[in-house]
Amino acid sequence: MTRGGAATAGVAAVGLLLAGCNPGGEGVRPEGSATSTPSPKGALSASPSPATTAGSKKVPGVKLLVKQLKDDPTVGAEVKKTLAKPCSGNEYPVDASPARLTGSGSPDVIVNVMTCADSTGIGAYVFRKRDSGDYATVYRNESPLVFAGDNDGELEVTQQTYDADDDVCCPSGEDVREYRWSKDRFTEYKRFHRSYSKATDDSSAPPDGTDPEG
Repeated sequence: MTRGGAATAGVAAVGLLLAGCNPGGEGVRPEGSATSTPSPKGALSASPSPATTAGSKKVPGVKLLVKQLKDDPTVGAEVKKTLAKPCSGNEYPVDASPARLTGSGSPDVIVNVMTCADSTGIGAYVFRKRDSGDYATVYRNESPLVFAGDNDGELEVTQQTYDADDDVCCPSGEDVREYRWSKDRFTEYKRFHRSYSKATDDSSAPPDGTDPEG
């Protein structure tokens, strides 16, 4: 899967819901907190619609996922407010998909939380199954307009960006960060900017391969 297809894969995973998750904080890497940055309406191609009820043996149900996020004291207020009740019926604005990111014997779960109104990303998480059977949160990013996906077994996180003359509906690009699992945590090894109007990326790697936010 290419970088551009990583987030799109998350769209195809709408309906795969997570359940049986208990609060966990092992190896969590917070990447920021939600702000009042305007959200583009329908602009993020990787933003799926709110997940609907569907079964999967690979990931567990949305209600327990929502409960875990709401009960976790490290989860931001905006995410908890969004998850306070379903958007409509039993539908929560959650996209969950299985992935093989941490080398665990069981699939990890990538979870994206969006706004009900326009499905823009406000929280991205990775859950890793522990030996006890519950899930630990091993990645968290609550920056505005964020979306996490699986890029050939590595975590790829995108965040839309605006130029000064961009309309709210139409961001001109996105910042992309790529992570590898090492020593019980995700470490950023590459970042670049992808312009929607250009075919090339402006790429850079953190000095000495370290996580610049650590």
